[in-house]
Amino acid sequence: MSRHRGGVPAPLLVPALLAVAFLVLPLAGLLVRAPWPDLLPQLTTPAVGEALRLSLVSATLATLVSLVLGVPLAWVLARTRARGRSLLRALVTVPLVLPPVVGGVALFLVLGRQGLLGRWLDEAFGVTVPFTTTAVVIAETFVAMPFLVISVEGALRAADVRFDDAAATLGADRWTTFRRVTLPLVAPGIAAGAVLCWARALGEFGATITFAGNFPGTTQTMPLAVYLALQQEPEAAIVLSLVLLAVSLATLLLLRDRWLGRASVSA
Repeated sequence: MSRHRGGVPAPLLVPALLAVAFLVLPLAGLLVRAPWPDLLPQLTTPAVGEALRLSLVSATLATLVSLVLGVPLAWVLARTRARGRSLLRALVTVPLVLPPVVGGVALFLVLGRQGLLGRWLDEAFGVTVPFTTTAVVIAETFVAMPFLVISVEGALRAADVRFDDAAATLGADRWTTFRRVTLPLVAPGIAAGAVLCWARALGEFGATITFAGNFPGTTQTMPLAVYLALQQEPEAAIVLSLVLLAVSLATLLLLRDRWLGRASVSA
């Protein structure tokens, strides 16, 4: 019986192997074609250091903003019965399917100097958002927050609401219940969503180059540096791609072992 359960039917095994090859071979190509003797000199150049620092800082800030805004939004989508909730969920998840360049254009029309809010910010406070580091964080938040919202909403829907009801019967108000009961219950889902959000923000390209530009030291993140290097120096583009690949894999694996793995054990 166990042997039957563990076996993989041939009609499933062949497509599965093809899928693995399709996903792994491009990554293997990076490793095979990487200029290993020149790896350290390429990594120690100031341009790479600036791009990597900006990528890590902007992705982290985008994740923090997504946590502050996205967790309450996920609670609204999961726990309220307000009319129009389905439409709100559809609007929130639009950035998942929207081409990133279109997202950058949309941000520009809202926050540009002639945008809906950008004109007011410029006239009232002299603040210009596009082509700044702030624009990088905004663009990454726009494309990455839906990953967090979907993950947290799923965790909230799976959590047992009887714990919330028990806290209410003991006299806890809704805010106390959210902080003391709901958040600890969905913490693994929040951690998973934050990881996905951070990884998506780290790899963001289209909205960033459209809304923030590609200025070294200010808005040039690692994906933008890869794009520029690919046109001028392909070997440098491979090195930068390896850095992104290593950072992404290390982050996903380490956080999975620390939080997601703990969640599965407790379950």
